[in-house]
Amino acid sequence: MGRVIAIANQKGGVGKTTTAINLAVALADTGRRVLLVDLDPQGNATSGISTPEDFAAARREGKTIYQALVGGLAIAEILRQVRPMLSLAPAGDDLVGAEIELVTMEGRERRLRALLEPIRVEYNYVLIDTPPSLGILTLNALVAADSVLVPMQCEYYALEGLNSLLGTINKVKAALRPGLELEGLVLTMFDSRNRLSHEISDEVRRHFPEKVFRSVIPRSVRMSESPSHGLSVLEYGPKSPGAEGYRALAAEIVARGEAGDGRIN
Repeated sequence: MGRVIAIANQKGGVGKTTTAINLAVALADTGRRVLLVDLDPQGNATSGISTPEDFAAARREGKTIYQALVGGLAIAEILRQVRPMLSLAPAGDDLVGAEIELVTMEGRERRLRALLEPIRVEYNYVLIDTPPSLGILTLNALVAADSVLVPMQCEYYALEGLNSLLGTINKVKAALRPGLELEGLVLTMFDSRNRLSHEISDEVRRHFPEKVFRSVIPRSVRMSESPSHGLSVLEYGPKSPGAEGYRALAAEIVARGEAGDGRIN
């Protein structure tokens, strides 16, 4: 049974979608079967890992995660093979309306979980890219997930709201998903030349000593450029610091999972 990891942070611009794309590719490169679910109405995970033709086709055919969540399609009908070991459940513009439509639906918080349940056995990892908010779509991701991976930008404001997010995770665990755990915090956009990056890193590790990944994702020009080519940084700049950072993160997640510990305690 594949492990479902929601990648979440209510603050935008922290590298959430970048982490979803590059971690998915890095895990697939290790020979694991991976499914990436784009649950963000902006659809950046979809466009960032697809060719423009595939992206347009998914929207034109109406085979998006919206149609599965709201329209009744089985999730297997919308999946696209985007790499040899990596499948994508794409997002389209129609997902914008899902926040409103899901409110009146029965079992609205569990719809994604119900969709994923039949296909989990086909994957080693299911990664869910969530919107930068704590609305019904993110709630669906948290209820569907076994654990939550939180990307944190190495800037001062990134610390604000972290306790709120962790509080939300605990509330979801208590009320809707007892098995939900914290996969861990991953520091992103780290600039080794910037004293503030080191200060934020030290502070986060001091406050959450056992919940921060050893792997750190540095700032990288290649990483900023890669989505415009429909590629991960591992493909666009395979020897870049960003690519190495995501390979290390994937290796850390795999090593813990194979040791029987799927999360940071």
